[in-house]
Amino acid sequence: MAISLMYQILSYIKFLFNSTNQHGVHSPFIFDFVTKCLSNKNKHNAYNKLSNYRNILRHSNTVLEITDLGEGSKVLNSKKRRVAKMIRNSSSTVKESKLLFRVIQYFSSKTILELGTSLGMGTYALALANNDANILTIEGCPNTSEFAKSKFEQLEIKNVTFVKGDFTSIIPSLKEDKFDFIFFDGHHNKDATIKYFESLLSKVHNETVFVFDDIYWSEGMSEAWAYIKAHIAVTVTVDCFHLGFVFFRKEQAKEHFKIRV
Repeated sequence: MAISLMYQILSYIKFLFNSTNQHGVHSPFIFDFVTKCLSNKNKHNAYNKLSNYRNILRHSNTVLEITDLGEGSKVLNSKKRRVAKMIRNSSSTVKESKLLFRVIQYFSSKTILELGTSLGMGTYALALANNDANILTIEGCPNTSEFAKSKFEQLEIKNVTFVKGDFTSIIPSLKEDKFDFIFFDGHHNKDATIKYFESLLSKVHNETVFVFDDIYWSEGMSEAWAYIKAHIAVTVTVDCFHLGFVFFRKEQAKEHFKIRV
């Protein structure tokens, strides 16, 4: 764990030296994405809902028995975990959730896939961003999935379908021809990440956006990110350190950006 933490710290220092803001971007498409979406400071009512949901989870006394199909938590090793600790250590932050909300609104994404529901912080952001969207979220831990689903029922969120199972089994059975947006937020492992990426390329159209969480989680995840950037199907990527954005727009020249958000 100490080695991974040191790797993340060193990676972040390098990121700060090599990244820029909108002033270092010459692509009109990415400039608009950065200025109108990533760096947008407008307030949304949904932000309060996201903060309130996180507070509910922070004060939850529920204990879940966890089934880890991915790399698991760097902090929480016990199979029985209190929701209040999970939300602090292994769930999307409010800042990341707000960013996901803005991205969905900016691109008007309607068909959305999430790999890794966890407690539903990211899922909630996706759902609030577009009431007309159809969101499919897959979680390997049955108890975590059921917990998140029960919370969404209390919140009266109607546009999310919860699926329990491992990604390898579920992805081939997906009935959707194409997705507008896919969020990779589970199984933080090099080989698995590359496998899921390649298995979902058939679901891409020209405007599809892939988002990868924790691209500097480990040296292996950084290697997976490098592989994805170099893939022939990918034209543009935006590295925001915690999140990596991938675009497939054929009209774009192949470019890679590191943007401080």
